[in-house]
Amino acid sequence: MSIHKTEAIVLRRFDFRETSLIAYFFTRDHGKVSGLLKGIRTEPRKFASTVEPFSHNEIIFYRKRNSELHLVSQCDARDNCEAIRQDIVKTGMASYMMELIGAVMPQEDKNEEVFDLSISCLQELKSTFTPERILTVFKIKMLALSGFKPHFDSCVSCGIRILGQSKFSLVLGGLLCEKCCVKDPAARLIFRGTIATILHIEKNDLRANLKLGMNPQIKKELDIILNAFLNFHLERELKSQRVLNRLEIA
Repeated sequence: MSIHKTEAIVLRRFDFRETSLIAYFFTRDHGKVSGLLKGIRTEPRKFASTVEPFSHNEIIFYRKRNSELHLVSQCDARDNCEAIRQDIVKTGMASYMMELIGAVMPQEDKNEEVFDLSISCLQELKSTFTPERILTVFKIKMLALSGFKPHFDSCVSCGIRILGQSKFSLVLGGLLCEKCCVKDPAARLIFRGTIATILHIEKNDLRANLKLGMNPQIKKELDIILNAFLNFHLERELKSQRVLNRLEIA
């Protein structure tokens, strides 16, 4: 077994037998990793972290050759994100971020840009009074950085740059020009302002995007389109999305 040390965000965790935990991490150097923390429930002092979901840690793990479940020998907390846990809305949003990473990112596929984005969004979520914008920016940036994004640069069918009206196709995963709209009768009209907002968010950093003006109509359409796209291509609705729906956000 090879040994590795890396930063890690806890995506989710569950009890294993009577004494241990299995945790799913998103790490800076190894992507999504699952690990067994032996004895943590009976001897918590062996680990300097409570391994809470969306906490930021430094872990040491032994990689097993014939299994995706590795042995985590050390887990030290860098930031438990307690300020997020004290707010039900922020907790729901952080949980959504973790579930989206778990659903979209491949196992053990390194993506430092998505890792840094996740850390930055969690940090912003701790202190902001308007968390809804952070989640919208996270969805768009994360999908773009992971290569899972919808196609908004041009017509997804013929490739021409769209200057006039366009529609968004869930089936084809992007915009259709007026000529190609017949290829998906279910495609829906989309505001030019919504397209411009998505392209701006994809190309700019988090701080610039959080300063971006976003009127309620565009924000609503962004959420509808992004959630529909994810539900269609993941073939399910994320559990945390249902929680956010009940809280009437995102």
